[in-house]
Amino acid sequence: MPAHQLAPDIPPDAPDGAPTDVLASEQAHLAESRAALKAMRAHAQSLSADAAGDWVSQQILQSLLDQRVAALADHPDTPLFFGRLDRAGGDDLPGTIYVGRRHVHDGGSKPLVIDWRAPVSRAFYQASPADPMGVVRRRRFGYHGGALTAFEDEPLGEGGEIGPSKILTEEIERPRTGPMRDIVATIQPDQDEIVRATLAQTVCVQGAPGTGKTAVGLHRAAYLLFTHRERLARSGVMIVGPNRAFLSYISSVLPALGEVKVDQTTVAGLLGEHAAPEDPLVAAVKGDARMAPVLESALWLHIVKPEDGLVFTKGAYRHRVADYEVREIVASLRGTTRYNPGRAALAQRLAHMVLVRMEQRGESPDDRVQDAVARSKPVKQLVDAVWPKLTPEQVLFRLLSDPDFLGRAVKAAKSDLSPEEQELLIWRKPYRSWKSAKWSAADAALLDELGDLMERTPSLGHLVVDEAQDLSEMQLRALGRRCRNGSATVLGDLAQGTTPWSTTSWESVLRHLGQREGEVTELTLGFRVPREVLDYAARLLPSIAPALAAPRSLRPGLGSLTVSKGGSVARAAGEALAKEGSIGVIVPDALVDEVSRALAELPHAVLDPDAAQEHRLLIVPATLAKGLEYDHVIVVEPADIVAAEPRGLARLYVVLTRAVTSLTVLHDKALPAQLTA
Repeated sequence: MPAHQLAPDIPPDAPDGAPTDVLASEQAHLAESRAALKAMRAHAQSLSADAAGDWVSQQILQSLLDQRVAALADHPDTPLFFGRLDRAGGDDLPGTIYVGRRHVHDGGSKPLVIDWRAPVSRAFYQASPADPMGVVRRRRFGYHGGALTAFEDEPLGEGGEIGPSKILTEEIERPRTGPMRDIVATIQPDQDEIVRATLAQTVCVQGAPGTGKTAVGLHRAAYLLFTHRERLARSGVMIVGPNRAFLSYISSVLPALGEVKVDQTTVAGLLGEHAAPEDPLVAAVKGDARMAPVLESALWLHIVKPEDGLVFTKGAYRHRVADYEVREIVASLRGTTRYNPGRAALAQRLAHMVLVRMEQRGESPDDRVQDAVARSKPVKQLVDAVWPKLTPEQVLFRLLSDPDFLGRAVKAAKSDLSPEEQELLIWRKPYRSWKSAKWSAADAALLDELGDLMERTPSLGHLVVDEAQDLSEMQLRALGRRCRNGSATVLGDLAQGTTPWSTTSWESVLRHLGQREGEVTELTLGFRVPREVLDYAARLLPSIAPALAAPRSLRPGLGSLTVSKGGSVARAAGEALAKEGSIGVIVPDALVDEVSRALAELPHAVLDPDAAQEHRLLIVPATLAKGLEYDHVIVVEPADIVAAEPRGLARLYVVLTRAVTSLTVLHDKALPAQLTA
């Protein structure tokens, strides 16, 4: 028997009868499953929240019902199941299991499709002839749109080797348009190990281009939500990407897997949309983790040593708290609590001391009296004078506009920020007040740090961070606060770091994220980018990430690379439009308008960082290309991409690895030496 049996070419005596009969039987099962899913959704729509009692409970229940209905939505052009396992038996599990994107059962609760995340489905991804995991045969299904058109059998119980799967290869290589698709049908064993890592484990994935690291992170989020539904429903899961264009690109993956309530945002969206222009050297200093103790010192330096005691008058009596007692209270609170709770605690401690004086006079005050004293004018005046009410913006404004105060904060923090670095931090033209200040993206992380020093930032259950190599240490600290009581999936590629503060070590990333026990794993085998394209881009690696091994691709991609001097972008785009799939014309940011004019005769759009476009042909500014994928990529003037920023070679590496089917490089200027060697 051959290792693979592929309909309609398998022999007539294959298991289950003739190929056409088998295919018809599987198509009937698909139709039955779709009908059952439709019935499940109709049942969910028929449920009412009216019986929940009070209005608040009704609203909560209705929200849950709405989520359930949305999760049960069928996608006619998406396969409901993609695999089947025929098991040897010997346990309580069914002998035949269909593996798909969600669980589907009939009216008698008989499972028709098992969710790919269920423990029993693990064998679909992990079973092999060497370890069949109780599986006799694995069947893969081929689809055209939502119609089941082929199947392929892999006998696992007979030993021997199984060659490449044609259906699997075709699914991986299939041209795509629009947003990113899920990869549940094509998850590889090493990817599956990451996806199914336990909730308590933080995983950091170093992934070369085309290895599916982004998809792995999204599928891990879906897996954890399935496995720990109640816990994560309370604490939440969040996806953090590099920009809105990237979020738009991945937006359909989780809903297609039935997960419709996952927050997806950017670092700017999480910390604040601050975009004041800033010198990269200044931003690099602000992004350094050495700023953290300086910010902490700057905040606590606002507390003034009490010089006066407290006098509280009630009726004919004056109750006094001596100045040294006030100093003792302040000293006991300072640095042992967050700033705002400490301020509230100071008021309550002062009020308590007043109550002690009242009791000494024979009175019997209760908690209501203490609260009234804590809110009284004498106490509020003393607290405001000693422990002033502040906002993060007030503290940072003072730090960046007052050199003397910055120097005091650096000294108090015992920081090694040099005088030159301190000078960089000070605004050349200070704003009139903190209310009129324009903050930069780097400032956003500093404000978030101060905010956490004042009030504890709530923690999520799980955080997925993509393109993490581009985050500053202060941005990583900000994200770490969002998973301090949870875990994280950290995704990135050290070779694709393009910011002035890009990291060179995942251990450093995990340390600043507050997840020191995180496990670093590597994906080096590419499934999407053709080998010829990947090898061409890898010529840049010795210059940008010499410690990384060159990535490998399963797809030879012979003829997928064209390098042309003086070629026409309009002609290259026209030729790409004659082929199937999406097209990205990636250009230096400064040439976007010029290239758009050159393509005036062709229907196209310029990629909007804040919205998705439906055009097959997109002009993509080089700085927005990270994380995106196109079947056909046309790169215009690599030399200008390199010259546009300090880490231009890394940016070019990103740009050259966005192609799934073909890469065309057009240039008039000399190519970087690394590409001609």
